[in-house]
Amino acid sequence: MKSVLIVIVLAILLIPVLLLLVLSSTPKLEIDPAVSNIGSETPVKIHVTDPHGIRNVVASVEQNGSTYQVFVETRPSTRVFFFKGQKPEDMAFKAGTKNAPALKDGKARLIVEATSNDLRGSTISESRDVTVITRPPTVKADGAQHYINQGGCELVTFSVQGFWTEAGEKSGQYKFRSFPVPGKTGQRFSLFAYPWDLPATTVPVVYASNPAGSEAVAHFWFKVFPKTFRKRDLELSDSFVEKVVTEIDPGGSGDLLTRFLKINGETRRANNKTLADLRNKTEERFLWSGPFLRMNAKWESNFADDRSYIYHGKKVDEQVHLGFDLSNLKNTPIPAANDGKIVFAERLGIYGNCIVLDHGYGLQSIYGHLNEFKVKAGDMVKKGQIIGLTGATGLAGGDHLHFSMQVDGVQINPVEWWDEHWIHDRILSKISAQ
Repeated sequence: MKSVLIVIVLAILLIPVLLLLVLSSTPKLEIDPAVSNIGSETPVKIHVTDPHGIRNVVASVEQNGSTYQVFVETRPSTRVFFFKGQKPEDMAFKAGTKNAPALKDGKARLIVEATSNDLRGSTISESRDVTVITRPPTVKADGAQHYINQGGCELVTFSVQGFWTEAGEKSGQYKFRSFPVPGKTGQRFSLFAYPWDLPATTVPVVYASNPAGSEAVAHFWFKVFPKTFRKRDLELSDSFVEKVVTEIDPGGSGDLLTRFLKINGETRRANNKTLADLRNKTEERFLWSGPFLRMNAKWESNFADDRSYIYHGKKVDEQVHLGFDLSNLKNTPIPAANDGKIVFAERLGIYGNCIVLDHGYGLQSIYGHLNEFKVKAGDMVKKGQIIGLTGATGLAGGDHLHFSMQVDGVQINPVEWWDEHWIHDRILSKISAQ
């Protein structure tokens, strides 16, 4: 009888303990966003989930057999709990040479541990291989003179030292990639635009940055020539509105003018993003040579025309037209402006049947409103080769070619590229001088 009582007493004492052990949980831990590089003070964010809460979190960096603690947070321990329901937590800290001065440039491992605040106190660990970066990048620009037309292009060369993952030119909110100068070790160049919508007071710079948050910039000599772009009223007829809406939004419904304005605004922006994204399909080599061809035709619209759309005597919209409208006879053959590779040849909203020809290093020419394609994506073409026929597809009131060019996804004034002297002075001489 005595032994039975002992068993009962032990059971009474042990069952709650066992129950608490069984109900104890293991935390879930996520390093988000992922960290791959650590500098002096690199932000690290973690997401921790445990229904009983977290007892402590410890973060450290291991390198060459040594461990350096960079963060710790400890809370009062709770062994006995009666309910669940602690919400997930987001925690942040900084890791790097500021709180672990012994770290050196090179490979390391970031380790984060979280312990559950319950009886069992289970610990989970997450780790990431990282690169410690103690030397920030430095950048030095060329000493050339850079005369830049607003809406046009230029080319700058520069050198970068230290650890970097991104380098190029930037003006305001616009960034342009860089590429190695052919045959010149340690030199890079950026073919960049000075977009039409930038204030003429914007200062262009070259830059280099790394994921640890370090960025270096360098100034170069430049002079910007401001441009005044034309403003025009464009009358909308009922027949034109109906033609555009029926062609571009055949399955839509509702008021024709409302649908037209959506096409002229939202669809235009989406189409321009599609064109800009084609910069990712550029070849990292020069495909073109000499001045670009301009189709022998009448200029109907200029680059960056500011158009006010007038419908029944009332202004209903305003958009900027980023290209030239060149008109001639119907179904006029369209020559490739220069050598290159076709990266797009299909229907594209307001541009109708559209071709994009890549000339390398982010430079591309655009041909819109075509009636017929003579090429397909992937084709290599030569300057002057017929790639299509003019038409009135998309947002076009009559047969013509919409011709434009872009640098790294930013549309530019093509006039410069029709000028052999400009190409030599502003582009080729900068490369050959390195």
